[in-house]
Amino acid sequence: MTDRKIFGIAGWKNSGKTGLMVRLVSELTRRGYVVSTVKHAHHDFDIDKVGADSYRHREAGAHEVTIVSGTRFAIMHELRGGPEPSFEEILARLAPCDLVLIEGYKREPIPKIEARRLESANREPLAPVDPHICAIAADHTVTDADLPVFDLDDTTTIADFVEKVTGLSIGAERSPLAD
Repeated sequence: MTDRKIFGIAGWKNSGKTGLMVRLVSELTRRGYVVSTVKHAHHDFDIDKVGADSYRHREAGAHEVTIVSGTRFAIMHELRGGPEPSFEEILARLAPCDLVLIEGYKREPIPKIEARRLESANREPLAPVDPHICAIAADHTVTDADLPVFDLDDTTTIADFVEKVTGLSIGAERSPLAD
């Protein structure tokens, strides 16, 4: 496993993972940390628009297409039937940062919070079978867990917990990467 500071949010569909991720990114960047994210999708996705020049490059068969502007860049890598890259391969492609927040990848051996909502597609708890889940964030009362339980919307307390678990708060007031 990499020496990067990594923390995950796991849960079933509609469990509140994305909302929690967005709030944590906002809170942790407000605290001065440089945060990167990785989101695992269980379905095909496209970040490109039909007819755009980059789309046409991909359709023509390009292995990777990079779009660059004065405000951002994106690299699209076509698998073309090849295997999905491993979690480690994805982490290796990221630029240096203070923390990588992971959404999904619920089977990876990283510290994570399990998000739970009553409206979730599946309400079967993940924590009892995943030893890497170190807390639960829920929109309802949880009484069947020996882990810390947070209100799903208590972003400040959850961010404090992430800092503690990952070691971010040790001597770090502001990231040197933020300069």
